[in-house]
Amino acid sequence: MSNSGEISVSRVFGAPRELVYRAFVDPDQFGQWFAPAGFSVPLETVHSDARVGGFLRFTLVSDADPGHRIPVDATLNEVTEDELLVAHADIGPLAGTGRTARIRLRLDFLDHASGQTRLELRLDPPRDELGGDPEAAAESSFTQLDSLLRHSL
Repeated sequence: MSNSGEISVSRVFGAPRELVYRAFVDPDQFGQWFAPAGFSVPLETVHSDARVGGFLRFTLVSDADPGHRIPVDATLNEVTEDELLVAHADIGPLAGTGRTARIRLRLDFLDHASGQTRLELRLDPPRDELGGDPEAAAESSFTQLDSLLRHSL
């Protein structure tokens, strides 16, 4: 990934790597936590095939305007179960532009102290096309993931 527009977010979760990883690849779990503030992901829109060449597809729906829907179609380029997901994703069309943005992302699931997991997220998005605050959006989703993981332990 180039460093020009790269976004990096790190978060420690109080759950083992296997559970954190599973929350990303299990459609039922993914739909419960993934969405920045102001959006949700209807469970029926989440489809996952966690293998190299596989995919993760879902739709972000605006809480304020349910007619505002943003499809996301990610293709998995590297998959190491419980350790790594690397993908490129097409997002959109985005409101106001009518264009689709392509991002590259990398998720590293790392052992941390006593059964915890440190998640390292790196995104290389076209910031000018995505708009908003991608770091804040990731943190918002990760807060919901943290809550889901606490309730599943």
